[in-house]
Amino acid sequence: MKQGVFSMSNTPNTATPYEALGGADGLHRLVDRFYELMDELPEAYAARRIHPESLSGANESLFEYLSGWFGGPNLYVEKKGHPRLRRRHLPYAIGPTERDQWMLCMRTALTEQVADEPLREYLIQIFSAMADHMVNTPGALPDAGGGGRPGEGACSCAH
Repeated sequence: MKQGVFSMSNTPNTATPYEALGGADGLHRLVDRFYELMDELPEAYAARRIHPESLSGANESLFEYLSGWFGGPNLYVEKKGHPRLRRRHLPYAIGPTERDQWMLCMRTALTEQVADEPLREYLIQIFSAMADHMVNTPGALPDAGGGGRPGEGACSCAH
């Protein structure tokens, strides 16, 4: 996404998604709710189990990444350099199941946190494209035998 330019229509608009979400406070609410849902929804298990037991580092990294991606302060790049999102996630098997469950959490968080429907639909669209790009294996992770816990073979998302 081009930073600093955000338009839902052909009308020029200088508001960024970062500003439209309410700046840092709005973005924190979105990211916090996303990770709450990942912890709460049983149907997000496959996506949850590739994360560490504590989601605080992943929460911080996603907030920092989205801040810059949405046209706010470029916190992630300043701290960690180029995101190289797909490369950073290659060690973790991400299939269609994990993608869909990640999107379930994000779509639900956006629905709860973003009242502006065109903005929400736009964000769902770009998150869907990002989630599709992260898929690196054709199938879902094999079942952990019912005993798999979040954090086993975990993606820290705080690289």
